[in-house]
Amino acid sequence: MNALPFLVSFMTSGRLHGLGIGSTLSKVDQTIHAGFVDVVDDEGLSLRRDYGFLEFSFNPGPEWVMANCSIELHKLASSRSMAKKWRKSMQVHFPQYLAWDELRAELSRAPGTPSLKVTGQGGFLEYRAAATDVSVIVSDDHEARGRSLGHGDVWSVSLWSAERTL
Repeated sequence: MNALPFLVSFMTSGRLHGLGIGSTLSKVDQTIHAGFVDVVDDEGLSLRRDYGFLEFSFNPGPEWVMANCSIELHKLASSRSMAKKWRKSMQVHFPQYLAWDELRAELSRAPGTPSLKVTGQGGFLEYRAAATDVSVIVSDDHEARGRSLGHGDVWSVSLWSAERTL
């Protein structure tokens, strides 16, 4: 699958490979098949699972539950190996750079397109879809592309929880 329809599905459904806010860590383990690093805070109140350019955060309870996840597309500008690993393990092809104009055009053709609220974030623009709890961060830097993103490139696409999930 190409990154554009994958990200549009994520933005319109609030689900990443079927995972959403409140999904358990065991469900993530069953779904995501890639190497990762886990970091638990000193108090044991949060777990961050880092797959390279995909990160999940979890809150404790009887079982760890997902509070948010983020696809860190900006990391692909300097590391093509991350995209190759993801394509091999999860069958999604991500480009080195992804322009917001391309993603927005694909999103506009999808049924159930959520409305987006735009806010400035100090060198970035955030396009937030409250209906699906998905946020797209876009570089508003006017530099050209290089080993980092250029103006109008997608920095990340994230699913967030407005409240602590227990």
